[in-house]
Amino acid sequence: MSAPDFSLESLAFSRGALRVAGVDEVGRGPLAGPVTACAVVLDPARIPEGLNDSKRLTARRREALMAEILATADVCVAHAEVAEIDSLNILRASHLAMIRALDGLALRPDHVLVDGNMLPRDLTLPAEAIVKGDGRSLSIAAASIVAKVTRDAIMRDLAQHFPGYGWETNAGYGSKSHMAALQDLGVTPHHRRSFAPIHNILCKDV
Repeated sequence: MSAPDFSLESLAFSRGALRVAGVDEVGRGPLAGPVTACAVVLDPARIPEGLNDSKRLTARRREALMAEILATADVCVAHAEVAEIDSLNILRASHLAMIRALDGLALRPDHVLVDGNMLPRDLTLPAEAIVKGDGRSLSIAAASIVAKVTRDAIMRDLAQHFPGYGWETNAGYGSKSHMAALQDLGVTPHHRRSFAPIHNILCKDV
């Protein structure tokens, strides 16, 4: 499987862009916790070695790369919380987190590479959706790493306050142990009530 490169960014530069941001999110599928997005504008002269789709990297490698990304790039992480996920739906909440991440960059980008097949509808910057972008674009790969490390840390912290659900290892996804804990311990304020497994449990309790 090929590694991401800088060709999409270079193409944008050749068309007049000066600052190209890569955007990715993590946490659409879990039953608990926020959805987290990251926007990254890499410095072409200081791109960390070994950037790749976060899913292809070990936790230790992700954390080491995140430190390099934060030291060399313009980075912003943003979230959409559980209440927003439940009121908007997960796709719109993911896009809201992406917009917030872009808005939080130190300097406004003039071109955006968004992971996935759909652009956030409120995005006003020139942009393109890149299917499997975290495996194609170094900027999106960097964003995927920072988003993943950040959200995993959030879920580990929440696990300290709500033990028993295994969030420190399952990151809120519906693992067998997580589903068993929901039956035994019930639904927490950090569970997504609009997601079918949680909704169904709550309906049974009515």
